[in-house]
Amino acid sequence: MGFVKVVKNKAYFKRYQVKFKRRREAKTDYYARTRLILQDKNKYKTPKYRLVFRKTNRDLILQIVAADIDHDKIIASAYSHELPKFGVKVGLTNYAAAYATGLLLARRVNAKFKLDYEGVTDIDGAIYDIEDDFEDDKAQAFKAVLDVGLQRTTTGARIFGALKGATDGGINVPHSDRRFPGSVDTEGSNYDANPEFHRNYIFGGHVADYQNKLLNGYENEEGEDVEADEAAYNARFSSYVKAGVKPDDIEGIYEAAHAAIRANPNPAANPLSKGYFAADRTSAKPAEFPKKRWNRAKINVKQRKDRIKQKLTKAGIQYIPKVVLQR
Repeated sequence: MGFVKVVKNKAYFKRYQVKFKRRREAKTDYYARTRLILQDKNKYKTPKYRLVFRKTNRDLILQIVAADIDHDKIIASAYSHELPKFGVKVGLTNYAAAYATGLLLARRVNAKFKLDYEGVTDIDGAIYDIEDDFEDDKAQAFKAVLDVGLQRTTTGARIFGALKGATDGGINVPHSDRRFPGSVDTEGSNYDANPEFHRNYIFGGHVADYQNKLLNGYENEEGEDVEADEAAYNARFSSYVKAGVKPDDIEGIYEAAHAAIRANPNPAANPLSKGYFAADRTSAKPAEFPKKRWNRAKINVKQRKDRIKQKLTKAGIQYIPKVVLQR
């Protein structure tokens, strides 16, 4: 047997240093983060803003974040569960909702810093460069870099819907159209974008098309006719059915939502509302709340015997108390 060098010896474990907690939990890519927040030394205390997109099963989170020495500062934020305020009651995690959330964030940032940039009001799905609107007599547009985190940047991902909404809303995020829905790889690194296809996604047309297929049937790629399946439609779009939203209504809902966001991105909150994740309050806050208890309260001997008696009586067994004879 040849000589085998022992690497993991006592000295190895004494000097071993674990990675950061969020890296061990696969939440933060510190290699990418270092390059996203790196700032020139001659730009002292000048923040470098990041457009951070994160998603959960029920929500889309979009934030403008600036890194400080020991923590991050949230400059502005927008959530897809806020969209019901603007008329979007269902489908709060799809591509169209991501676009609307990005638009909401951009309008809030411009309102906060009093920047006069409208962005794209006539949405056509094409790439938009806000630098074309720069003028000498007004401040430059708010600039942020996209932070994708550990998400896969596949073509048509919702993160690019949020990116498109933010740029159309009037903030400067350097990007290209190679990952927008409908983009096709032609030769090598060349991509052909499809703005019309992208616009269909922005207004939820892909959702409406699928609903129409389930309701009316369709012809598959092999030329076979697929019958309508109303049971599948009711199961997969139960929230749409409950809200009374039909396939032909979806585009109009998002058009109205975009107009409402631009009109007032910061609507006043209802003081009696508990938000999207809980039912609304129908009355004021109660004066007393019931105490929560996860274990059984202690009982005395008499209560225990009475409890046993009740159980035996319920089971049809006669209860005979134990008699203790005293000497």
